[in-house]
Amino acid sequence: MARFVPDPEVIRLGEALAVLRRERGLSQAEAGARLDITSQGWGLYESGRRPGLFRPDVQRRLTAALDSTPEVLALTAARIVPPLAERTPQGLEGKGRGFDGPPVLKTYSLCLTDDGLAPWAGAGVTVDYRPGQLPRTGQGCVVETTDGAILVRLFDGDDGATVRLRGAGMLDRLETLPRDYIRRISAVVARREE
Repeated sequence: MARFVPDPEVIRLGEALAVLRRERGLSQAEAGARLDITSQGWGLYESGRRPGLFRPDVQRRLTAALDSTPEVLALTAARIVPPLAERTPQGLEGKGRGFDGPPVLKTYSLCLTDDGLAPWAGAGVTVDYRPGQLPRTGQGCVVETTDGAILVRLFDGDDGATVRLRGAGMLDRLETLPRDYIRRISAVVARREE
């Protein structure tokens, strides 16, 4: 049986969720009770054992239970420095124990102009995406093609030669793009309705 290894970004979001909960003076049981989940269920989100924490609807539910917002969660997560084991070594010399500030995670925004991804997202919804972060199945993604087109879709899978996407006009329509037609694919990390 394969051992589950949480994504470092999910762990960082979970730690940020724990910071927000503690700032409000709530226990895991009290926070979970606000959503009708157990303290263990809440603890799984905080430990990064539930990867659904990347989903904007899950972030909205969890942060609402803490009288907060997904934006505050993202800002809190950005302040959390990854453990030393996750950082890239810089030669033979260590940097010591100095603090250089939180890592800068470049995120871009794109406003949708049609309802092709409804009900997941419709016209006027802004999606934030992070280049270099690959999407998981069912997660939103932004695809930049070699001819300059930018497509916002739901990621359905990748077999090496092609990428399967949903949302070309309807969520139930499957679209297959050759891998050599895609310049870059990025995971959607947040959706905002303004």
